[in-house]
Amino acid sequence: MRTITSKTIANPMLFKQQLLQWSQQFREVVFLDSNAYHQKYSSYDCVLAVDAFTTIKTDFYNAFDELQQYQQQTKDWLFGYLAYDLKNDIEKLHSDNFDGLLFPDLFFFQPKKLFLLKDKHLEIQYLNLCDDEIDFDFNQINSYSSNAIRNAQFNILPRISKENYVVKVNKMLEHIHLGNIYEANFCMEFYAEKATIDPLAIYQKLNQISKPPFATFFKNQQQYLLCASPERYLKKEGNKVISQPIKGTAKRFSEVNSDEQSKTELAQNPKERSENIMIVDLVRNDLSKTASKGSVNVEELCGIYTFEQVHQMISTVVSTVENTLSPVEIIKTTFPMGSMTGAPKISAMNIIETLEETKRGLYSGAVGYFTPENDFDFNVVIRSILYNAEEQYVSFSVGSAITAQANAEQEYEECMLKAKAMFEVLC
Repeated sequence: MRTITSKTIANPMLFKQQLLQWSQQFREVVFLDSNAYHQKYSSYDCVLAVDAFTTIKTDFYNAFDELQQYQQQTKDWLFGYLAYDLKNDIEKLHSDNFDGLLFPDLFFFQPKKLFLLKDKHLEIQYLNLCDDEIDFDFNQINSYSSNAIRNAQFNILPRISKENYVVKVNKMLEHIHLGNIYEANFCMEFYAEKATIDPLAIYQKLNQISKPPFATFFKNQQQYLLCASPERYLKKEGNKVISQPIKGTAKRFSEVNSDEQSKTELAQNPKERSENIMIVDLVRNDLSKTASKGSVNVEELCGIYTFEQVHQMISTVVSTVENTLSPVEIIKTTFPMGSMTGAPKISAMNIIETLEETKRGLYSGAVGYFTPENDFDFNVVIRSILYNAEEQYVSFSVGSAITAQANAEQEYEECMLKAKAMFEVLC
């Protein structure tokens, strides 16, 4: 079904940029970049999938059943996304808030052309119907030179004012004090209307200042995701399933001692640890729904990881699954990511819907891929800019975990810290 060719790449960093530029001619693009960030569970340094042979696009209704059928029929590489609002297919939930982006709830495609880069080894996989184009495309990719990264200038507006944010967080705290929830992730949108941007240039700038392990450039015709995510949602590797929730954020400092102190304070902060451990328990429960008996394990609890913009507290939860289990079923029983919802999960999602003012859509959903061997890897869509070129609408959202110890003013400041990179490339 696919012709596979290997190449040696002398300068992988340059080649990644050339690959991304070359990809812009296609209607469907998924570009995944780990930015050489050291991580335990990494299959590739960079992946590019372009040019759909087949696709699936749908709203939430029966979405997981349709995806499972599509995945089992193709038995091939599939790339795409799961929007947050697929929660409505799993539980009796709804999404009635404003949506300026108008993305489908689910989109995947089977690429004609696929590039997998690890160190200096490049594997090219083309469907047999276009395998005579491999050498021509490879030479064309190598002919690209790096382009200048331009800054955009926009007037970014908040969907929720700071004053209204404080009111809403205090309402969420009332739910916590009443015992309706223990924790919930509350998010707010920033947006620009009648905006025309260069998605590639914005992505390159965002990636340059963030260098996250789960960076993504996604394009589906005129719909774009420019993603600088540090968080993995879920990965399946053989019989092993891995989830790595992030909860806990601290500021970076240019001065070394101050930066180290910020890391130490994050590691020792009882509120941040409490947030993380609550979500670890939620993820453990989610994984247990498909795990072999007794196989759910916390490999790392509250580890501290440093990124260009912030320090983060990350835990790693794993499980073992049977070979007969559908990969889509594993995703369905854990979606959306616990770090973007709360505990208890369904109650938190209901309360989130009443207090937030924007439909989340792809934000806090997941982008990634399935392999022909029924493995998969998906990130969490955070620290991301979404753009609908047809609607001329630009959007990014940020959020934080609200627990009983939360202070609304401090939570707002955490959100603005997370929004820093997006403001920097758009303003």
